Amino acid sequence: MSAYGQFCPVAKAMEVLDERWTLLVVRELLYGSTHFNELRRGVPKMSPALLTKRLRTLERAGVVRRTERAGRSAYTLTESGRELSSIVNALGAWGVRWIGELGAQDLDPHLLMWDMKRKLPVSEWPRSRTVIALRFDDVADRVARWWVCVNGTDVDVCDYDPGFEVSATVHTTLQTLTRIWRGDRHWNEAIRADDVTVDGPSHVRRHLPTWFGQSEVALIPRPA
Repeated sequence: MSAYGQFCPVAKAMEVLDERWTLLVVRELLYGSTHFNELRRGVPKMSPALLTKRLRTLERAGVVRRTERAGRSAYTLTESGRELSSIVNALGAWGVRWIGELGAQDLDPHLLMWDMKRKLPVSEWPRSRTVIALRFDDVADRVARWWVCVNGTDVDVCDYDPGFEVSATVHTTLQTLTRIWRGDRHWNEAIRADDVTVDGPSHVRRHLPTWFGQSEVALIPRPA
């Protein structure tokens, strides 16, 4: 950790938190990730070596607790780590309100699908297994095809065909779906503009916006 050499509590806090990726690791722990591979899915562009280093730093600072569960390392936030929730949420709200532009470098299908897997409103989906295929036409072929499978309370997101019957196929761009998920656009507006097309039965097209919903940051009001 670098030191600022100031008694100011903000400076002392930043000595722990201002290293690159640190608060994003805390974000993932706040969202419920506990194992190393889960954390990696939330920060896919972070190297495993750097993630290990950041976890050790946070552990030494008393923000993270490492335990062994069935032979696997598990990471959880301590009381001081959980107290960072309001800071992470405030940063997210500020970012949505004041830094709305997304460049190509900000778009990542793996991260988007991981976030959707954790936050889909599964109570809105049919009780029987339902599979929605997603097709992105603005990314490389190797990351353009995804399947979202919801069966009861279980959610699985695959980048390969799981072999189940597909209820509908959604064609859009990664940028469009990311903006919808963030709340920068609304499902119905994007569908009316043909930026999202749904190949499937009418009842699936009608319910799709409710099934997928939006991230919690969509509720944050934007500046006029």
